[in-house]
Amino acid sequence: VLDSALLPPGRFDRQVMVDVPDVKGRIAILKVHAKNKRLTDDVDIPIIAKRTPGFSGADLANLLNEAAILSGRRGKEAISLLEIDDSVDRIVAGMEGTRMTNGKVKSLVAYHEVGHAICGTLTAGHDPVQKVTLVPRGQAKGLTWFIPGEDASLISKQQIFARVVGALGGRAAEEVIFGYAEVTTGASGDLQQVANMAKQMVTTFGMSDVGPWALNDPSSQGGDMVMRMMARNAMSEKLANSIDVATKRIADEAYVVALQQIRDNRVAIDAIVEELLETETMDGGRFRELLSQYTTIPEENWPREVVMV
Repeated sequence: VLDSALLPPGRFDRQVMVDVPDVKGRIAILKVHAKNKRLTDDVDIPIIAKRTPGFSGADLANLLNEAAILSGRRGKEAISLLEIDDSVDRIVAGMEGTRMTNGKVKSLVAYHEVGHAICGTLTAGHDPVQKVTLVPRGQAKGLTWFIPGEDASLISKQQIFARVVGALGGRAAEEVIFGYAEVTTGASGDLQQVANMAKQMVTTFGMSDVGPWALNDPSSQGGDMVMRMMARNAMSEKLANSIDVATKRIADEAYVVALQQIRDNRVAIDAIVEELLETETMDGGRFRELLSQYTTIPEENWPREVVMV
């Protein structure tokens, strides 16, 4: 970041913004940093690149260095996909926590995470599952990772709605499997995501029956309290109520879809959870292999190969 004193007209003719690399750039960068490291045959550079959107070149170098350190601690002579996977988790989600020993809690977390994976995988337009794990990291008891699409700046209404359904899959699984009285606080972060996505669909992207309007006043997002109050008062009470109703409708419709998917695929969920409780981590390939034995996965939800040109 350059000081403003260096940026008056005439000092620099142009400014060049360097964005984070796309998937092809990440593949090339990873290959450079992997040259002086010994990797096992199971390490697939394109898969790592697809799992690390938003990573800069320095982040990718740090990733491989972390993996090398883990390999050394574990007494291995080469970096395997396991060390790279653990390094990505550590960078994105935080340090590994204490593993769960309580059978009931572990089972509940397993159904919660598989609920996310099931609802995401079976809702057309959602990103494919990368892995499901019961290994705690940060504040999370378990995690479901998805392989995100490359262009996050251009997302369709179908894709956003699919993400809302996927985010509600954990709560839906808790309700269907254990009963409404047994739903837990584990979905608090998911519900916050749902509220944000549904609200953006209505107020930012014009994807509701309120109309194709951008209803978020930029001045209401600033730090000036007076401007925020003026922006809030500029909206009529009727319009504010319409926004609330439309936001709730999106979340309610997504939850109905999530509940139905959990009920329709109970046998598959039980089979996947049974294996997950034994292994604690299941990759996306194995998850889709098990799920496809019971139901059909939408074609667009299968992971795609990275094509280099």
